[in-house]
Amino acid sequence: PYAPPLADRTWPDKTITEAPLWCSVDLRDGNQALIDPMDVPRKKQMFEALVEMGFKEIEVGFPSASAPDFDFCRLLIEEELIPDDVWVQVLTQSRSELISRSFEALTGCERAIMHLYNPTSTLQRRVVYGLDRAGIINLAVTGTRQCRELREAMSGTDVRFEYSPESFTGTEIDLAIEICERVAEEWGATPEDPIILNLPATVEMSTPNLYGDLIEYFHRNIRNRDAVILSLHPHNDRGCGVAAAEFGMMAGADRVEGTLFGNGERTGNVDIITLAMNLFSQGVDPELDISHIDHLRRVAEYCNQLPVHPRHPYGGDLVYTAFSGSHQDAIKKGFEALEATYTLWQVPYLPIDPAHVGRTYQDVIRVNSQSGKGGVAYVLKNNYGLDLPRRLQVEFSRAIQAITDEGGEILPEMIKDTFDKTYLNTISPLAYLGHRSSFDSSSSADSEVAAQVRLRDTEVEITGSGNGPLSAFKNALENQCRIKINLVDYQEHAVGAGADASAAAYVEIETSDRQAWWGVGVDSNIVTASFQALVSAINRAGVAALA
Repeated sequence: PYAPPLADRTWPDKTITEAPLWCSVDLRDGNQALIDPMDVPRKKQMFEALVEMGFKEIEVGFPSASAPDFDFCRLLIEEELIPDDVWVQVLTQSRSELISRSFEALTGCERAIMHLYNPTSTLQRRVVYGLDRAGIINLAVTGTRQCRELREAMSGTDVRFEYSPESFTGTEIDLAIEICERVAEEWGATPEDPIILNLPATVEMSTPNLYGDLIEYFHRNIRNRDAVILSLHPHNDRGCGVAAAEFGMMAGADRVEGTLFGNGERTGNVDIITLAMNLFSQGVDPELDISHIDHLRRVAEYCNQLPVHPRHPYGGDLVYTAFSGSHQDAIKKGFEALEATYTLWQVPYLPIDPAHVGRTYQDVIRVNSQSGKGGVAYVLKNNYGLDLPRRLQVEFSRAIQAITDEGGEILPEMIKDTFDKTYLNTISPLAYLGHRSSFDSSSSADSEVAAQVRLRDTEVEITGSGNGPLSAFKNALENQCRIKINLVDYQEHAVGAGADASAAAYVEIETSDRQAWWGVGVDSNIVTASFQALVSAINRAGVAALA
């Protein structure tokens, strides 16, 4: 890395006292990193979650490089899905035809940020572009000039401008400053119409203190600093993305680009959830609503089709759970010593009050023995072949806990009977009666279902289509029975072998009140089992699933 001489650095003595400007890049940088990029429904769900969190700047795609990104940008604009106080951001390389296409994608948008970039590092200049320093500067300035001219020709759209010298940390600091000053001058940046200068650690190349030095040097030496919004875009190749972002904020940055739970290329982008919750843990308002972190995790897992690790800071399934007996005892005593209306959170082993992110002490902080959940899961798997997903294990353990709290031993037969009553014998208000389906395995959007159900006391036949039988059945229930739910998780496995083999399906749904419910189905036919599982979850949710 090109670390500057900075013997008089000041950032180590600073503390962070306010949140930065946040920009989510989940729908662009995060989406590019997915094995299965988001389709439009998943993009829309992610966008809505980001808006609900309070993001005012959201990078929605790379419309010049991807037809789905272009179409999604148009969908947001044409269906008027962008709130009045939200700026959508699009990314483009500094190439004439791509810049024109990007502006075309923004036609009719009220507020937009045009994000221009070109690589500037010594390695990229040598092996990718074959350009010297002057050539790279010209590439950036030429692209900026075209953006300025297209903004002037565009009516009805307030366009702000962002420039990124990509691979900033692999670029000589004097060149990075020079190219950014030339771009800002070409754009005509003023304090009233500032330019966003975004400094990406496209590949994290050093310890985070050197990134802090780079940011402070840039902050102190860039001309017309009052006409600049200084932005960070750290990646996490060395596992220090959050630390680098915090050091960069201490060093003078105004803005941070990142993703929920750190999804991104290679080891990911900077994790905005962790970064924001770190502020919260120090008494600084993050200016993002993370009060329902389980909901956000479910949205991220569904949209990204990637799991959030159970030990992930703040949001993982296990981060407020103590397995060690000594930890459990300390947590229990900490709760007992805590005043009901505390002013300072002080509970051993818990850096924040889990209630502030929507967790409850009873459901998450297991200060009794953890063997209840583990033992129940072991019995169901080894005695009955049911391999429950972990979150279902947690949910079902509460039903068993209610029994064991009364004292006495609970036998495997009683565990299975309780499981059946809780998940398998649920037929009200909705009952599944049968179905016919067609499924084209060569198409992800060609599955049709006709099903017979009983809703309360009325038997009806419903029909629907989707990108699989379960999706088609869910759509049929939504359209014809007014049952409004989101599918969050689906898992299946075989039970037994040979002629007596069957299949178990597990479905997790989320209702409009953000509550999660599991349902289970067991049948010789996996499609039937999945339908039974969805019906089970809906019945357990009750009126919350009925519009």
